[in-house]
Parts: sequence; C-alpha cells; structure tokens
Amino acid sequence: MNEERRIEIEEVDSVLTPPRARVESVTETFERKRDYLAGFFSGEPQDEPAGGAGSDLQATVVEALKSIYDPEIPVDIYELGLIYDVAISEDGDALVTMTLTTPHCPVAESLPQEVELRVLSVPGIRDAEVKLVWDPPWDPSRMSDEARLELGML
Repeated sequence: MNEERRIEIEEVDSVLTPPRARVESVTETFERKRDYLAGFFSGEPQDEPAGGAGSDLQATVVEALKSIYDPEIPVDIYELGLIYDVAISEDGDALVTMTLTTPHCPVAESLPQEVELRVLSVPGIRDAEVKLVWDPPWDPSRMSDEARLELGML
C-alpha cells in the first residue's frame, strides 16, 4: 500500500503583482429621528485636498513624513534626505520613493512600513506605496541645512 505521490511543478517566467486592496467610502445616509446634530451639520463641508504634484495634499504628506524620526539620529527622515520623491496621483494614491542610510540599517524592516502607515493616515490619501531604493545611495550631502545644523555639521 505504499503509493508514490508526485507533486507537479510548473515553471513560470514571472508572476503578476496582485492588486492592492482598496476601501471604498460609503456615502449611504440614514434618516435621523432627532435633529440634535443640526448645528454641527449646518457648516460647509470641507473639501478633501486635490492630488497631483505641488498640491496641498502632497505638502500634507511631506509634513506627515517630517514627523518620523530616525531612531539613531535626532533628525526626521525627510530632512535627513531619506525621502527621494513623493508622488501623488489625481486619485489620491501616494508613491513614496525612499532609501535608508545603509542596507544594514536596524530599522530596514520597520521604517518603510511606518512611512506607509503615516502616509495612509493623511486625509485624502486613498492608497500608499513605499518604494525602497538603493540607487542612488544615500550620503550626508542629501541632508538639509536644518539637519546639518541639528547634527553640528555646519
């Protein structure tokens, strides 16, 4: 009763990246029995910031990135020069291109995830993706003058 089982293997050249999950906002309204929030709802609704390069939404994302500090250096990752690009689509999708000071950085696994979560927390951002690159490599010349001043390099 010793039957031989075989597992069939199929070789492929590449695999398509699965689509990212999207959460659509629900705009369903319900009738209220009491009008206790009439004063709150009487104000003008705030428009969500529009996306695109140079937009308010992009500036808000950059401000969110400036709140993330390198754990070993008392400077935020934006002023440190770790963020190479912040691209925001018209639909509110963010693509952050960043690097680390070295490939062996102790926060190599956690920092890109923190960047993605912080960008996703910005109102108006529908999706966020962090692209970690090593070329061009980071060097101290990428730091802002504020970062150099903070580190006593000026």
